[in-house]
This record gives sequence, structure tokens and C-alpha cells, in this order.
Amino acid sequence: MDKIMSLDKRKLLKEKIKKRGEIIVLPGVFDALSAKIAQHVGFEAMFQTGYGSAASLLGLPDFGFLNAGENIENARRIIRAVDVPVIVDVDTGYGNPLTVWKIVNDLIAYGGSGIFLEDQVWPKRCGHMRGKEVIGADEYIQKLRAALAASSNKDFTIVARTDARAPLGFDEAIERGKMYYKEGADVVFVEAPQSEDELREIPKKIDAPLLANMIENGVTPTFSADELKSMGYSMVVFPLSGLYGATYAMKKIFSDLKRNGTTKGCTDIMLDFNEFNDLVELSKFMRMEEKYQS
Repeated sequence: MDKIMSLDKRKLLKEKIKKRGEIIVLPGVFDALSAKIAQHVGFEAMFQTGYGSAASLLGLPDFGFLNAGENIENARRIIRAVDVPVIVDVDTGYGNPLTVWKIVNDLIAYGGSGIFLEDQVWPKRCGHMRGKEVIGADEYIQKLRAALAASSNKDFTIVARTDARAPLGFDEAIERGKMYYKEGADVVFVEAPQSEDELREIPKKIDAPLLANMIENGVTPTFSADELKSMGYSMVVFPLSGLYGATYAMKKIFSDLKRNGTTKGCTDIMLDFNEFNDLVELSKFMRMEEKYQS
């Protein structure tokens, strides 16, 4: 029953993207717990961030250190933890069109709802970092075609991301976005526009469902979901807000504990024992335990 529910919601997400009548807000999650929190507060879809996965799994920056196995296993855990659509950041696809094809098939089998697939050279880096390079558009299109072939008739959302803005210029990024949509991508993501004018220009030049990426203090100026909707965007991802917030809170709590030997001054930014147990549904499993006791 859970799988049917997941597939229905996957289909609803894709239909909503096609209608382009509202903006879909995706919070960035990086483990099963952050995914459960996002669902708990009411999000109807979410995005597994590669940046956040590298940080949480490896304690390393988004600099090409995370491999396919680590990322997809993390995705599997996140997808199993929630019953809303999860779109997964698969970076460049970790190889050639065949690896992209396998990743998409694996994610569909796990219940995933979509991917972000980018055109950077591997090893890649966060889209808001310096020194990015991109592969040729023709080479990327072969990966995109493999993803589309694997996801055909599966209500799986393919977000085609281009990082061409920094290395090749705004016009090349626009042209790539148009090409990727023509090939069949469901959503186009022009990463890291460098000004408000560029952010506003993208919807005027690309007639497709578009995604904006809002990173606090990143290259692109930040706007609210409603503001981006008025510009012409269909989706917006806030990939690192949860990661940065959790890191801030944990750093503060650990600093206070080290300095004072107590966490009493931090209870306002912490859940207590009972609140956390409610979040992870302890009572449900205690009832199950009672049911199966002999």
C-alpha cells in the first residue's frame, strides 16, 4: 500500500509540474531524519542534496568526493523514511550514459520520484563554487537520453541542470537549457545566475518549467517562492537551509556544553526527549511491540 501511495504521489508531482500553475517548493534534505522533519512540517515533496549528503556522510565539501554508491544508498534510506516524493541529486551521473541509466532504474525501484542531472565535468563541485567546467552539450544529451529511456512511462521527473553560466556565459546556458528541454527534460535548471536581471531573464528566454536554486549567500540573489513564481518559475529548491540551520544549532549547543558543562542555556533551540520521540513515531512502534508480545 505504501508503494502504491508513493507512485500516486510521484504521478501527481509530475502532473503539477506540467500544469505550471503554481510553484513547488522543495526543501533540501540530507538524511532520513531531515526528510522526516520536512514531511512532518508539511512539505509534499523534497530534494536530496548532494552537497548535504557529502557533508553529512563524509564531513567533506561538495567537491566530487561523494561516489555513486554512497549517494544512492543515502537516497534509498531517505525515500524509505517518508511517503512523499523525493527528487535525488545524482550530480553528473557518475560516469557515462549507462551509469545514468542504471541509477535511474535503481531509484525508480526504490520509489524515488526524480533526479537532478547536471552537465559538469567530473569530479564536479557545488554550482556556486569557482572553477567549474562543463562537458559538451552533445555528450550531456546522451546522458539525458539514457535517463529518459530508463524513466519512460514511470512518472519520474528529470530535472536537466546546466552549469554553463560561469565557464561559458549566460547565452550558452540559455541555449543549453532550450536544448535540454527539447530533448525531453521535464524541468530546466540554469544553475547560478549571477544577478537579479539574469534570474528574471531566464523565464523570458526558455519556455519550459523552470527551477530556481536559492542558496543563502550564494552566487544568485535570493527571493521568496511567491516572488519566483511571479518571475515565471515552476519550482524552487532551498537545498542547504536545513543543513546550515542544523549545523548552526549543533555548533552552538556543543560550544555551550564545552564551555559551561551544561546545555541548559540551549533548550530553546532543542527538542526535548518526548518531542523527539513523537517525531520518530516511537508510540507507533511501542504499540506494535505490545501487539506481538506473547
